[in-house]
Amino acid sequence: MSENLLLYERHKEIQVIKLSRGVINAIENDLVQQLTEALENARADPEVRGLILSSANDKFFSIGFDIPLLYDTPEKDFARFYHSFNLLCLSLYTFPKPTIAALTGHAIAGGCILALCCDQRLIAEGKPLMGLNEIKLGVPVPYIAECILRQIMDGRIVRQIVEGGGFYSPFEALRIGLVDESRPCDHLLSTAIEKISQISSDSPSAFAAIKHSRTAEVEKQVKAHLEEREQVFIQSWFSKEARKLLKETFSKF
Repeated sequence: MSENLLLYERHKEIQVIKLSRGVINAIENDLVQQLTEALENARADPEVRGLILSSANDKFFSIGFDIPLLYDTPEKDFARFYHSFNLLCLSLYTFPKPTIAALTGHAIAGGCILALCCDQRLIAEGKPLMGLNEIKLGVPVPYIAECILRQIMDGRIVRQIVEGGGFYSPFEALRIGLVDESRPCDHLLSTAIEKISQISSDSPSAFAAIKHSRTAEVEKQVKAHLEEREQVFIQSWFSKEARKLLKETFSKF
């Protein structure tokens, strides 16, 4: 049996799920599977009216993919992992109840993508950084992340984010619309709970219908091109250029 990589808290009708895989919460197969199961359970539970995704520590929400672990993973196994990650992102993005990412620490690459799949993003004031640095690793930004960004942000800013690969401070992330709000770290969870409580106190069925209208087009677009976009990512991951950049990166983990 794999180690439990998630911590759960229940605040009345609000389910809080905290990533708890060491300090950096690097994403690999077990974490993806446990998060997928947690979402399925929360979706099916009529007593859960909203979900908050956060971290068990205030240094990292998630650094993204576990590059040292995944670097030597055979291509077929990596492809299965990457497909599972994309399905997890779709499940979170289309989750029919209100969702908030409470980012107590850095949200990088895959961690940033999980945050983008939530309805709202709150980030702690101070040092946390957020961004999609895939281009600096020799791979494209996963397709679902780019589709979500193009839905919520101006096209020029999206290009800046995905082509520049930079990291944004809470102030900068708020300015460009990458997050919805920045609060002191010790107020982040309570703010997220208050926001979801306000939304979930209204009609859950009406919220689900409204959210479906917002997410359906992106879901359709992602599903229509998912196989080909996954192949592009996988080919890039195993390219000579990416091998070099990835190895340089995981030496810093």
